Amino acid sequence: MSTTVTTPEETIERAGVVPVVVVEAPQALHLGRALLNGGLPLAEITFRTAGAVQALEILASQLPELLVGAGTVLNARQVDDAVSAGARFIISPGLSAEVVHRARHHNVPVFPGVATPSDIMAALDLNITTMKCFPVKTLGGLPAVKALSAPFPQVRFIPTGGINAESAPDYLQLSNVLAVGGSWMVDPALIAAGDWNEITRRSLEAAALTGKARSKA
Repeated sequence: MSTTVTTPEETIERAGVVPVVVVEAPQALHLGRALLNGGLPLAEITFRTAGAVQALEILASQLPELLVGAGTVLNARQVDDAVSAGARFIISPGLSAEVVHRARHHNVPVFPGVATPSDIMAALDLNITTMKCFPVKTLGGLPAVKALSAPFPQVRFIPTGGINAESAPDYLQLSNVLAVGGSWMVDPALIAAGDWNEITRRSLEAAALTGKARSKA
């Protein structure tokens, strides 16, 4: 019997929503289970806290069904740390050739952040065709992402920054959007309060957005 292997990019596209998570190690397992219970089998653990690497390692080792990646990755050393901890994809807020090359050294998909056409062209020079568009709301939001499809038809974006449950469906209807990144379902206040049921509820709603939005596309 043949087994179909799903790539990280395929999992991200299928989910449609990438939870952007700020979490410390003690809450990591609870958070991961809440996401899985809510139908979101992935998480971008942002490297904004001292415990991010440990949290990522806990999730990668104890919840293998959860696709765990590292976000806010700024340099090659962080790529090494993330991959050693079990990250299966890398996301950066900007474009760094060093980060791209290091991720490729580890054979891990990398989605750099872009904010301008020049950024996109530089990413294309590195043979990157899937990019994080950040911070998308500040850059012009939905009209900006739509406009970029004309000069860059080969590029797909993961818009992130200011997206919420109300605006996400509009982005997901665009053919050049692979998924959206957001934190509304993993609000740091909910994590701090240990309100895993609310995170699961919001995750269920977020997971449902993708099918509804793409059925209208």
